[in-house]
Amino acid sequence: MATRGRKPTPTAIKMLEGNPGKRSLNTNEPKPKKNAPRCPAWLEDEAKKEWKRMSKVLEQMGLLTDMDMAAFAGYCQAYARWKEAEEFLTQHGSIVRTPNGYLQQVPQVTIAQTNRRDMLRFCEQFGLTPSARSRIVGDGAATDTEDDMEMLLGGE
Repeated sequence: MATRGRKPTPTAIKMLEGNPGKRSLNTNEPKPKKNAPRCPAWLEDEAKKEWKRMSKVLEQMGLLTDMDMAAFAGYCQAYARWKEAEEFLTQHGSIVRTPNGYLQQVPQVTIAQTNRRDMLRFCEQFGLTPSARSRIVGDGAATDTEDDMEMLLGGE
């Protein structure tokens, strides 16, 4: 049965964001070891490079665990396929002339668009977009807005 409303934000992301909603955190959420899973051998070479590049960063932030292997592999594979399609488009262009003389879009345009969309969905899950990062407050540091509000209310 499908649930309604927004997908819940993982507790690790909420903590990095400083729990902006001030709602109680899910204490029953599964807490796997915060170590990056091994890179699957079946990933494309470019996906393996992306895995190596991003897994250390996400592991240090506590956002990549053994349980996240499939989702992170999906991100890396979508990245590799998006990059391959974009490189093709850069080299060959996005339009070809058919034998009948009509102009036609090459399949790599759709491949690039589909994998970019998939990649960005995975990025949101791991806090890898600028908007996702803008909500994250590292090490419990307060934002400038919070400091101003604290001063206004007579705090420090």
